[in-house]
Amino acid sequence: MSLNIDIQRACSLKSIPSDEKFQHWSEATIKGRTTATELNIRIVEEHEITALNSQYRGKKKSTNILSFPFDAVTPEPMPILGDIVICAPLVFREAQEQSKSIESHWAHLVVHGILHLLGYDHDRDNDAKIMEALESEILTKMNYPEPYEN
Repeated sequence: MSLNIDIQRACSLKSIPSDEKFQHWSEATIKGRTTATELNIRIVEEHEITALNSQYRGKKKSTNILSFPFDAVTPEPMPILGDIVICAPLVFREAQEQSKSIESHWAHLVVHGILHLLGYDHDRDNDAKIMEALESEILTKMNYPEPYEN
């Protein structure tokens, strides 16, 4: 299945991963899990993610990623998975703080965000274990390290 991804770079940082990387991470995550073929990824600065986090989650602080599943009621099913918004400055800062490679942290956040679009969550302990195990499985299959070992 081919996934069409619209990548919006609304961030001044220049070292954001390539479209090909986003495509690879996204396809590895959805493989066998959905028939959706469209995804939007928006890369933003902290002020934008803070405003979105405040508006949609009631939290007046920045976050590394937000996921917005497509849930519109339409006469016919639509192939849209949804949108993920990633805060580039936080990705870089967290990777440094957690002693992770920047690329592996980007990969982890994309996988994490798409799993949210697919209905996975981590609000309850059991759900978190399921989601984290799936993230680890997807990432290690792509030769990235376990994201929760630190």
